[in-house]
Amino acid sequence: MTTVVPPCELTRKAIKWISEQHSETGKPLKSLLEEAAMRFNLSPKDMEFMERFYAENNGEAPDC
Repeated sequence: MTTVVPPCELTRKAIKWISEQHSETGKPLKSLLEEAAMRFNLSPKDMEFMERFYAENNGEAPDC
């Protein structure tokens, strides 16, 4: 049985993952955003939101 995850939950998980990866590895956010898009199957609309989200935080990954 497959569980369907709501899109907003995937976005939250992606933001948490990006924040963790950025603090642990120091990878650039652009690279992490692209990887998160593939890993969490994010839509273009979700990616636009995440790019704005990080741009508004001056490129910093906020603490989750």
